[in-house]
Amino acid sequence: MAEQVKETVVKEFEERVVTINRITKVVKGGRRMRFAALVVVGDYKGHVGFGTGKAAEVPEAIKKALADAHKNIIEVPVVGTTIPHEIVGVHDAGKVLLKPAPAGTGIVAGGPVRNVVELAGIQDIVSKSQGSNTPINIVRATFKALQELRTVEQVAAIRGKAKEEIL
Repeated sequence: MAEQVKETVVKEFEERVVTINRITKVVKGGRRMRFAALVVVGDYKGHVGFGTGKAAEVPEAIKKALADAHKNIIEVPVVGTTIPHEIVGVHDAGKVLLKPAPAGTGIVAGGPVRNVVELAGIQDIVSKSQGSNTPINIVRATFKALQELRTVEQVAAIRGKAKEEIL
């Protein structure tokens, strides 16, 4: 019975394969091919996760990446249809700037960032990817930025003040 409950939880998330890399290891007998997959999952309601997986076959790598993504789900604060404030996320050489946008703007973002923010349920955002354009670093930088977002209510609670005092 616990299996059925877990299955329904997994199905409510949409999955997107961001990238698949072919990895070649040169050994004495020739070349060994493997595949690495980067997958993002989200429910369009402020929950998003990413994972990576490696295997000899592409479907197996995607399956491992999905399992990893479901373990690493974070909650993103969404105010209306956008994010609460501007933020920069950095991971290694990847740097991502995320800015809130007025309603109707849409998602102005490149590949990996677009996948993450769409699945998180953010509808209006402007982003700029700076530095490295390696998909894994960009996804990780985006996640770091999204994890650091705080709403006015959260900031007020941390500081022990009223919401009006913060604004």
